[in-house]
Amino acid sequence: MAPVAELLKDHNLFRTTHLDEARSEVARVFCPHALTTVGREEKLNTVHNRITLGDVTLNYLDYGAEVRITPGELNSFYLIQIPLGGSADITCGKEMLHSTINMASIPNPLEKLDMVWHSGNPQLMVYINRTTLEKRLEDLIGREIHVPVRFDLGMDLTTQKAKSWQRLVDTLVSDVDRGGLTMHTGIRNQFQDLIITGLLLSQRHNYSESIGTSVEPAAPRSVRLAMAACESNPQEPLTVTDMARIAGVSIRSLQDGFKKYVGMSPTDYLRNVRLSRVREELLSGRGFESSIAEVAFAYGFTHLGRFAKTYHERFGELPSETNRK
Repeated sequence: MAPVAELLKDHNLFRTTHLDEARSEVARVFCPHALTTVGREEKLNTVHNRITLGDVTLNYLDYGAEVRITPGELNSFYLIQIPLGGSADITCGKEMLHSTINMASIPNPLEKLDMVWHSGNPQLMVYINRTTLEKRLEDLIGREIHVPVRFDLGMDLTTQKAKSWQRLVDTLVSDVDRGGLTMHTGIRNQFQDLIITGLLLSQRHNYSESIGTSVEPAAPRSVRLAMAACESNPQEPLTVTDMARIAGVSIRSLQDGFKKYVGMSPTDYLRNVRLSRVREELLSGRGFESSIAEVAFAYGFTHLGRFAKTYHERFGELPSETNRK
């Protein structure tokens, strides 16, 4: 079997062959835990790479030996553990799971966790702040939650929904490894939102049935608040989640309100505002031919080909043609 490629190499947190150091360093990132090697003669060769993207953190962790990890309760975060090779046995509360490259695990943060990672079992772990995830869920269902989110322990990565979510994560990891646009605040925030929302939509949990139920469209006043936010700072990173919170309504309610009163989605409205501001910049003479890309990027358009096409559809001419006026 070919060795598993080490991910996030340029973001190494530590490397060690010492058990106590591995335990201490991992505890600083996650939480206190017991760590022991299963085989007496086995020696660790631990690698932990990590990149923080706001409330989502990507981790590549490989102990290089069979280990038992007993953190107890995670409490403040969710940890999606994706084996990149080998397998692990996960016990969370009364549930048990044999985790493989086709079966990730999502422990309930309020139940005791006990794990055995077998040899040859590096994992990609997606850390998500619990408060952020719960607020995102409240945005989706349009009400406060009073019982913590509990995901099914096993995430079957062969299902279409899970595959789609995993592709989002893989794209994020690949872009980070290449020093891509995800390191830019605006792109990072949107990716973080995609990762959290995608998880809530793809993996079954105790609120799954509440997502997608009918809600009342946002009132005109709430829609106007969101529109004003788009108009006042179009260069700032602004997600639908941000707009819904500014308007004081759920995402679904805001989307339905925009459709009813504006005739388009909140994201389409924001894109149109940004396109208009780019056009104003180009017409004012501040955007020269060589800086069209800079103007577009400043307003959140990171794919120049799509930007030019969208701009042409909106104004009937290319950005370069506007710039020559």
